[in-house]
Amino acid sequence: MTLVSGDAFGDLFRSFEHTAFRLEPRERYNSPGEHEPIRKFLAGEPDDLAWNRPWLDLMAEHAAKGKFVHRVRVVSVPLSDYSRFGLWCAQFAIQAGEDIRYLDRAQAAGLPELDYWLFDSKWAARLKFDEDDVLLGAEIVTDPATVVELAAARDDAWHRAVTRDQFLADLARELDG
Repeated sequence: MTLVSGDAFGDLFRSFEHTAFRLEPRERYNSPGEHEPIRKFLAGEPDDLAWNRPWLDLMAEHAAKGKFVHRVRVVSVPLSDYSRFGLWCAQFAIQAGEDIRYLDRAQAAGLPELDYWLFDSKWAARLKFDEDDVLLGAEIVTDPATVVELAAARDDAWHRAVTRDQFLADLARELDG
């Protein structure tokens, strides 16, 4: 299996025509570029988001061109520090044009535990991680039957998930309840 990584992985997000979807089922992602931002978040320190600016700019560019980038994050409740950080970061990606939804892991039965991007409902990038949750790269999938399965999982996850704001409101109700 050949994995796409580095600049070639980044190029995947410039190569689609209409839609990109991600199912994000992992409890955490160990991205070296996020270590300091997570530390700042947990310490309550300000962050200028310079580390995330390329992604945010790309999301704004796609939105301006009418391209739709969306994802569903499957998270455990109570939230881990990593999930709380992700919720905080999501507000900026949403402002830039990405649509990020949330699904409580307890309501995610039947969804694949596979982490993937689906592009234009034509091909996918199945993400591979090491035992320490570091992204190794992506396996490109073009098999029509597999792509259809991943598109069906996308639709299922999307219909079950709620917006970031709704997810936060539901969490607040649970805490108050």
